[in-house]
Amino acid sequence: MKPKLLVVDDEKNTREALRRALEDYFEVFLSVNVETTRNLLQSEPMDVVLTDLRLGSESGLDVLHLCQKHSPPPPCVVMTAYGSVESAVEAIKKGAYDYVTKPLDLDRTQLLLRRAVQAVKVERENIQLRAQLDRSFGLDRILGKSEAMEKVLDQVRQVADSKASVLLEGESGTGKELVARALHGLSSRRGAPFVAVHCAALSPQLLESELFGHEKGSFTGATERRVGRFEQANGGTIFLDEIGEIDAATQVKLLRVLGERAFERVGGNRLIEVDVRLVAATHRSLEKLVREGKFREDLFFRIRVVQILLPPLRARPEDIPLLAESFRHEYGRENGKEELPFSKECMEALVAYSWPGNVRELRTAVEHGVVLAKGKFIEPGDLPMAVRRDGGSTISVHQDQSLKLDELKQSAIHAALEKSGRNISQAARALGISRRTLHRKLAEPAKKGKVRR
Repeated sequence: MKPKLLVVDDEKNTREALRRALEDYFEVFLSVNVETTRNLLQSEPMDVVLTDLRLGSESGLDVLHLCQKHSPPPPCVVMTAYGSVESAVEAIKKGAYDYVTKPLDLDRTQLLLRRAVQAVKVERENIQLRAQLDRSFGLDRILGKSEAMEKVLDQVRQVADSKASVLLEGESGTGKELVARALHGLSSRRGAPFVAVHCAALSPQLLESELFGHEKGSFTGATERRVGRFEQANGGTIFLDEIGEIDAATQVKLLRVLGERAFERVGGNRLIEVDVRLVAATHRSLEKLVREGKFREDLFFRIRVVQILLPPLRARPEDIPLLAESFRHEYGRENGKEELPFSKECMEALVAYSWPGNVRELRTAVEHGVVLAKGKFIEPGDLPMAVRRDGGSTISVHQDQSLKLDELKQSAIHAALEKSGRNISQAARALGISRRTLHRKLAEPAKKGKVRR
C-alpha cells in the first residue's frame, strides 16, 4: 500500500499540482485550512504531512501542532518562500521534520517525503522491538513509571550489551537481581548462562569453592572435583549479590579473574580461562568499606565501571499502586480471588507506608491482604500490622483524606536529608536521583497540607 500523504495549502493550483506530481508514490489527501486538516487527521492516520507555512490568515505551525497531538505523530514537512527560510527553521525547532522552499523542486520534495516516512517507520519498529525485548528478557518485570525508575531502565538498556562490569547499589528488596537478569537478557550473552551467587550466605571457604571450584582432596570433605560458578557462567553473566561481604582472600582472587580472565580451582594448579561479564550488587556503601580498609580499592574500581542506583520504594510512592496491582493480580490468580480489588482506604494505606523492606515487603503485604480478605474488597485490616499501624516511620492514613504523592515525596526527601546530615550527595544517592534533581525538588514550592510521620 502507498503511504498516505496530506498536502495542506490554501492555493488550489498548488494543491492539484502536488497531487499529480506525488500520486505515483503516495495516496494523496488535500486540505485547504487548519479545520479541514483537523478533520482529516482524525479520520485518516497519515504517514506524512506537507504543509505551507502561510495558509491565508492561518499558519502552518497550527498544522504542525495538530500533527504532534496524534499518537504516533506523522512527520511534518513545511513549505516556505525562499525569503522566509527563518520561519521554516523556527518550525523545525518546534518539531517539523524538514522544510522545502518555493518554487518546489518536485523530485527533491518527493525524495524528502519518502525519507520522512521511512525514518518514522524505522523509529516505530525500534520502539516495537524494544518492547518485545523488554517482554522477552525481563525488563517488563521491573515495574515503575517514576522519574527515578525511568532513569534506571534507560541505564539498563544503554549498558546491557556492553562488556563493562556493573555495580547495582540499593537497599535490600529494591530488585537488584531483577535488574541483573534484565542486563543479561538484553545483552548478546543472553544465550549463555546467567549464574547468581549470594555471597552473604556462604562462609569464606565455601564462597571461594563456590566461585572457583575445587579439586578432589583439596580440603576436608572435598570428595570430588567441583566446577565453580565462574566456569558455569563462561560466555554469560555472573551475578554476585552482596559483594561487600566477601573476605580479603577471595577479593584478591576475584580481582585476578576480572583482570586476567583466568583462575585456578581451590587446590589446583591448572589455569582456567573464562569469558564472563560481572554484575555485582550491594546494599552497603562500598566506598565506605574501602575507607575502612574492608574492601580493596582496586577491586572496587574494577567492578564499578558502570554504577546503577536503585531507588528505595519510599522515594517513588507514585509506583506503589502499579506494583500493588501487579502483585494483587498475581496472588489473586493463585488463590482464586482474581476479581478482588483494593478498597480506596487500603490503597491509601499502601501508598502512605514507608516500606523499609521495599518492593519485597510490598509483595509480601499484598499476598497477606489477598489471602486474608473476606469481603468484596481488600481492606486495611487485611494488611500486615506493620503496614496499617499508626506510628514509627508510618504516615497515618485517614479514610476521609487521601495523602498527596507530592507530600509523600517531600517527606521522603526530608527524611533522607536528615539521615545524611544534610549531605546533598548522600541524600540523592539514597533516593536514587541525581543531585540536580534533588536541588530542583527542594526548590519546588511546598504543597498545602501536613504529613505526620
